[in-house]
Amino acid sequence: PLSFSAAELVRAAPGPMQPYLRLMRLHQPAGTWLLYLPCTWSIGLAAEPGCLPDWHMLSLFGIGAVLMRGAGCTINDMWDRDYDKKVARTASRPLAAGDISTFQSFIFLGGQLSLALCVLLCLNYYSIVLGAASLSLVITYPLMKRITYWPQLVLGLTFNWGALLGWSAIKGSCEWSVCLPLYLAGVMWTLVYDTIYAHQDKRDDIIIGVKSTALQFKEDTKQWLSGFSLAMLLSLCITGINCNQTFPYYSAVAATGAHLAHQIHTLDIDKPEDCWKKFASNRTVGVLLFTGIVFGNL
Repeated sequence: PLSFSAAELVRAAPGPMQPYLRLMRLHQPAGTWLLYLPCTWSIGLAAEPGCLPDWHMLSLFGIGAVLMRGAGCTINDMWDRDYDKKVARTASRPLAAGDISTFQSFIFLGGQLSLALCVLLCLNYYSIVLGAASLSLVITYPLMKRITYWPQLVLGLTFNWGALLGWSAIKGSCEWSVCLPLYLAGVMWTLVYDTIYAHQDKRDDIIIGVKSTALQFKEDTKQWLSGFSLAMLLSLCITGINCNQTFPYYSAVAATGAHLAHQIHTLDIDKPEDCWKKFASNRTVGVLLFTGIVFGNL
């Protein structure tokens, strides 16, 4: 039967292309969604009252999210190729498995960043500078797991840059009373889903000496995740108040809270398959919030 999943599309691609598509994780789109959705929130919030979000900007940021997530994964695998060989879940990644060389991945990275730059140059000057400022986070994030138990915090700072950039792309600059609490909400959200994600690899991480919030929190993980979720919801409420959002927005925030509560309550941190399922379900959280923003504006 025909299948249109991302994984099937990658498998259907010509053989020589497949390692590059897997290097940029095109077969695992959950991460791309988690990078893209904070962009949609800020683009939606920046729309004029009674109007739909700018579909041109949503499309542009969607392309940028695919390219920058791919570039981030490529950088991550270049830094971690020796670690990835020692972890069962990552041993089949193209660089770790030897399907492509470091030089080939470097050239591929250059191509992705060049295309992402073309997308960035379609925005206003303020947004070009703001977007370029995130590159240092993209490059250094993979190193954080070597030096701190909080690499998920750095990932949150990186992955939610779109919460600032989406607003500035529409408005020409950031309205910090809206953008900062929205950015903080995204960072807290990342701490939730990526801590869950990190529990998949905690046994291997201990062996090879890699740090994560999963190892930091251990059996107290659910309490920490609950705290991050509450901080996220509070930040979203502050965002809504500061840009005069309406009832559908706050309904979506409440639904987001319910989804996160269910996620945390039913999470089994010792079952990797459950951790992956909960991690991937966060796309629903982001879509719920975006839907609330759209209807709140209307």
